[in-house]
Amino acid sequence: MSAATTRSRTPDRLCAEAVDLARAAAEEVAAPGVVGEYEGLVSEGDRVVTHFFACREAGYRGWRWAVTVARASRAKIVTIDEAVLLPGPDAVLAPEWVPWSERLRPGDMGPGDLLPTDAEDLRLEPGFSGEEEPPPNSAVSQDMAELVEAEDAEVTGGTPAHLAVAPTRGSIAAVAEELGMRRARVLSRYGLHSAADRWEEAFGAKTPMAQAAPASCVSCGFLTPIGGSLGQAFGVCANEFSPADGHVVSLAYGCGGHSEAAVMPKPPQPAPPVIDETRVDPFPLRPSPDSGSVPVTEDESSAELGHS
Repeated sequence: MSAATTRSRTPDRLCAEAVDLARAAAEEVAAPGVVGEYEGLVSEGDRVVTHFFACREAGYRGWRWAVTVARASRAKIVTIDEAVLLPGPDAVLAPEWVPWSERLRPGDMGPGDLLPTDAEDLRLEPGFSGEEEPPPNSAVSQDMAELVEAEDAEVTGGTPAHLAVAPTRGSIAAVAEELGMRRARVLSRYGLHSAADRWEEAFGAKTPMAQAAPASCVSCGFLTPIGGSLGQAFGVCANEFSPADGHVVSLAYGCGGHSEAAVMPKPPQPAPPVIDETRVDPFPLRPSPDSGSVPVTEDESSAELGHS
């Protein structure tokens, strides 16, 4: 353990008595009337003391002006080391900075806003890889089929005689079930057009959000297709940050949360320094003989001194 570590933390007497000197230094740095009452001192080391003064600046409640004074060994004169504004134990501080990608919440996006999508976004996967093998998350992949058989198998109660019999393939009932016509009633043409008009008005191409969008939903990876004739013009949005999340949207609709609108920007890189302070530029004491600043001389003494 060094000698400096074993020394007493008792404040130096002369540094502790330099309250007026510390206040004058704080008032010189701060605006007039900002330095408040004296709030005590802290010993920073041998012959080094920090004095605290309340801060009356609006918006800096609980902050303190800290003025550090020191004196040399065996010296009687106390000098100012530094004067800064520091937060106290009860200071009002700004909340911890959170990246925008974590602050964003559903519904925050407005017309004209762009939501960059990370190239490795877990919510998206390649729609077509150009290979014969289906994507890993595809419903037709072998892994997913085995997973469904292993985890999603359900045991139906009752004997086979009590179970619903599926219609025979090729029968009229099977075709009707495939077309969704085994219900008592289905949407008429008027009902389809009425629904299409409502959806187009709410999330269509003429909305302000779609007018400011970089692309339409027909090319967005978050669009979930729907079946039937309405699927030719509409789909369901599955982007949680989109204002249309969970709604039926027109294929001509769009928003800033389009999956291909932009790629997550890289962190900004600082510009190269204009002045390189880490390099030493040589400055010769005598000019070069071929520089033309001085004539060539044969006198060694004058050549050494650089005189003409």
